[in-house]
Amino acid sequence: QVQLEESGGGTVQAGDSLRLSCALSAPSGRYDMAWFRQTPGTEREFVAAIRSTGGRTYYRESVKGRFTISRGNARNTMWLQMNNLKPEDTAVYYCAADERAHEYWTSRFYDFWGQGTQVTVSS
Repeated sequence: QVQLEESGGGTVQAGDSLRLSCALSAPSGRYDMAWFRQTPGTEREFVAAIRSTGGRTYYRESVKGRFTISRGNARNTMWLQMNNLKPEDTAVYYCAADERAHEYWTSRFYDFWGQGTQVTVSS
């Protein structure tokens, strides 16, 4: 059982930056990993993903050029650097992991989840 723990959320102004961290209880090198976010009353939506093999990254269209997903050298930490934040980025952000997420943009393909961290962006 892999455990994940997010940190780094907070309340910022539009245009500011935040860096979210996701710590894994096991080496992350074997896992596809991703960030999702959710607002009250909505489905959890894909934000960014990084493959275990090759490190290829993927982003939802609205965050391209502003967000960057990456892994640590020790490969048991993942980050989401969020720049030029907008009020519509406000959500609870979750990190997720799976040995092979066949559809990286779909939450049901990830077996392991963190508890979430709140990001609030004010205008």
